This record gives sequence, structure tokens and C-alpha cells, in this order.
Amino acid sequence: MHLAPKIVLSKEERMELERLSRRRTTQVRLMQRATIVLLAASDKLNGEIAAELEITPNTVSRWRRRYAAERLPGILKDRPRVGKAQRDRSAELARRIVAATTCEKPPSATHWSTRSLAKYLGTSDTKVQRVWKATNLKPHLVGTFKVSNDPQFAEKVIDVVGLYVNPPENALVLCVDEKSQIQALERTQKSLPMYPGRGGTLTHDYKRHGTTTLFAAYDVMSGAVIGSCMPKHRHQEWLKFLKQIDRETPAGKDLHLVVDNYNTHKHAKVRSWLKRHKRFHMHFIPTSSSWLNLVERWFREITDKRIRRSNFRSVSDVVEAVMDFIQTHNKDAQPYLWKAKANDIIDKVKRAKIALQKL
Repeated sequence: MHLAPKIVLSKEERMELERLSRRRTTQVRLMQRATIVLLAASDKLNGEIAAELEITPNTVSRWRRRYAAERLPGILKDRPRVGKAQRDRSAELARRIVAATTCEKPPSATHWSTRSLAKYLGTSDTKVQRVWKATNLKPHLVGTFKVSNDPQFAEKVIDVVGLYVNPPENALVLCVDEKSQIQALERTQKSLPMYPGRGGTLTHDYKRHGTTTLFAAYDVMSGAVIGSCMPKHRHQEWLKFLKQIDRETPAGKDLHLVVDNYNTHKHAKVRSWLKRHKRFHMHFIPTSSSWLNLVERWFREITDKRIRRSNFRSVSDVVEAVMDFIQTHNKDAQPYLWKAKANDIIDKVKRAKIALQKL
């Protein structure tokens, strides 16, 4: 919080300010400045002065500070205004900053910093920072992506999105996948608690006590999850989980499973089992499109809320925590609302492919 400077006037200053505030030939803006200083010298707050003169508190603050720093000369003359030529130079520099940020790389780094780009362009790092903020450029951040090259991309997207927005009658739509390599990590020291002004902490090192794989089936309509933890994720475990789904869902309903293209899901023994269980219908998402499977969204939720910050001394501790989370989740399950249209997704991928071809 910045305190307004205290104004103490000499006899000569007060006389000159009073003359300026009363003289009819004085410019209006100069009369106003003189009045601001006089009121400030009478120990009035900026807000009170602003209300009395019907101006903004920022105006009062600016002239009060300038008088405290420069005395009478500070309010008698206006600061030189930025001319058109200077504005043009500033705009041209901003364009150069944006062009260099987006189209060039520094010689010995992957991206620019404010200082390295300022040195390269012969300007200040604060100028670079202002331009980046105005244009929402963040060279220090990078996102990840991969455009699917599946030749049946459009057909698969239409199929899967159709299940989400218009599920078949007398059927369940289940998004199914494995979350493999869930580690039982034991922190080497106790975590420090959170308190106002500081977040909680975790030690960076840990002891490994093994891994487990979570098989999960997310019900698109209800948001409920069928889950099981197993030591491996081969076709044998996948078949075991399919049988669990068969047991734990209503017998009279068809089951439409949205799955990825992992070889385990297409194993010969799996295909043979599916032929004998006619109510199972498999829907494969396009390659490199895991975001189309809603169970991945639920995997992120269990990771953030239960796994990442926990302290596990054994694999059984992990399994117990995972199953407890599923049980608690199912008590008040809420489905995710799918909003993206199939055609919009297809068009976006087409544009991405065109952009990649131009690089």
C-alpha cells in the first residue's frame, strides 16, 4: 500500500498557489492542480479531494506526488507528450518482438527469455515483457499434441461421439481402459502441512514398493465406475476384467465398450470370448486420440485427488486407496457432459494437418 506524500508549503509557495487557484486568466487545468496541492497541504485525503473537485483519485494522486517531488515547477508545465513518430517506432518495435518470438529462436536455446530477446533487439526486458503480456505470448510454456493419422479417423470419431450424445436404448456405454504402472511410493520424510501463505510440501525422493494396474470402466450415463487392480495388464487380465464387467452390469442390456487400440484389446483369445458374448460391442477410438475416451478424464481425477500426493508403503496400500476412491466416487457419481461435435473435431484435425504440412 502506497502512502500519499505529506505536503508542507512554505509561505511563498502557498501565496503563489492561492494566486493561481483564484486568477481568472489561469488555465483551468493549472487552477485545478493548484487547488489539489492546497487541499493536500490541509491534510485532506486523496479520496476527499477527488470528491470535492469531482475528479478521479488517480488525478489527485498524480499531482500530489509530482508536487512533492518537483514542487511548483512540477505542476506549472505539462510533460512532453508522445508524438506520432515515437508511437510509430514503439509499434514497429512491438511487431519485431512478436515476429522474433514466434518465428525465430535464440542461437543457443530453445526459446527466448525477456532478457535474451531484449539484448537481441536492443531494447529493454520490460518492453519485451509488456508486449508478451499484451499479445498473450508465453515462450516458457509448451503444450503437447499429436495429430491422429488413423485412415478411419472420421468414421471412428462419429461412432464414438454418437455413443456419447445419443446412446442406444436398453444399453450401457462404458469407456474402458487400463491405468498402468501406478507406483507405491513411500516418501522418505513426513510432509509439511499447509498453512496460510504456504502450500503443503512433499519430499522429492521416495522408496519404490512396486506397481499395480487399474482396470476401469466408466459409465457414460451415470458416471459410475467399475474397477479392479491387477499386477499386470496382459490379455489374461483384460479378459478377467471383461468378465467382471459382465457380472456387474444388468444381464438384459447390451454393452458398448469404448476402448483404445492396445494390442491386448484385440488379442485372438479376447476376440474369441467376445464372439461368445454377443451383448459386448467394441468401439475403437482413432489412434493417438486417448482424449476421446472419457475414462481418461476420470483417471486424471483419481490421480490428482488420491494418488499423486499420497504416501504408500506397499502395493496393497495403493490398491486399498484406489478401491476406496472408486467406492466413494460411486456414492455420488456425476457424469461428464460431452459437448464437442464430431464434425468440429474432424475439421480441427484437418486444419492441424494442413498447418503441419506447411512447416
